[in-house]
Amino acid sequence: MNQNQNALTTAPTVEARDLCLTYGKQPVLKNLDWKLMPGQVVGLLGRNGAGKTTLLETLLGLREPQSGVVQLLGAPVAALSDDNRARIGYVPQRSDLFEGFTAQQLLDYFKSFYPRWNSDKVQSLMSRWGVPANQPIALMSGGQQQRLSIIRALAHEPDLLVLDEPVASLDPAGRRDFLRELVDQVLDRGTTVVLSTHILSDLERVAFNVAFMRDGRITIQAPLDELLDQTRQVSGNSAQVNLYAERSQAQILRIRSLGDGRSVAMLKISQSQAQDAAGLNIERTNLEELFLELA
Repeated sequence: MNQNQNALTTAPTVEARDLCLTYGKQPVLKNLDWKLMPGQVVGLLGRNGAGKTTLLETLLGLREPQSGVVQLLGAPVAALSDDNRARIGYVPQRSDLFEGFTAQQLLDYFKSFYPRWNSDKVQSLMSRWGVPANQPIALMSGGQQQRLSIIRALAHEPDLLVLDEPVASLDPAGRRDFLRELVDQVLDRGTTVVLSTHILSDLERVAFNVAFMRDGRITIQAPLDELLDQTRQVSGNSAQVNLYAERSQAQILRIRSLGDGRSVAMLKISQSQAQDAAGLNIERTNLEELFLELA
């Protein structure tokens, strides 16, 4: 999948600078900086408890950091106009639907807030995804509720779409349908998307970029294809590993000791510098291995 590079020439859709947030004595965001450009699709990866949901909620103004600045669509998040708020779509990790409503009542209610509401798209998705219009939301299955939450987020054709574990309750067919719709949304409209998920196979289908969150910071963000092409896992004698990294002009993504004077390093190396070396085990990586090492 080739990302439209022309979309990346304007100001950031999302820009966070020096975000700090603590729960009690536990720091969750530590001087975090992050930037998302128009048209980017970024998969946010991190272990449970890494702070991904906190970060997304802080970016959207749902949590207030102790310090730092967030700008969305060129404006401070705390001072967003109604017009700019109407350009944002959000699917939270836990459904916040009004369970006393039917699906149709819920959608009719939200339609009044969004000038760009696409009723034809709503009806098409409701039909294709098997969401009953007149059934109380409280009586729907978890998968139906999640589909409805996604429809609500896509209905007004947002410029920024934030998705926090959006497919956790969907079966494989439902996930495939959602991802296809998500790709169409991005390709047709140049929507900026940030997608947090633990289903790495889904991420590989749609994410042009991946960002790894660890210790309260975004430790690395890069195009997924570039990471997979250029990252090598190098293990062996620690001194040899360090020398190899230096000679190949590699970016050290992570290095850890294996004991007995041995270590393993995850290195980002240009194709021209990625050479074999006697005494070292050098392997290509996949997304799962990157996740285990970097997140």
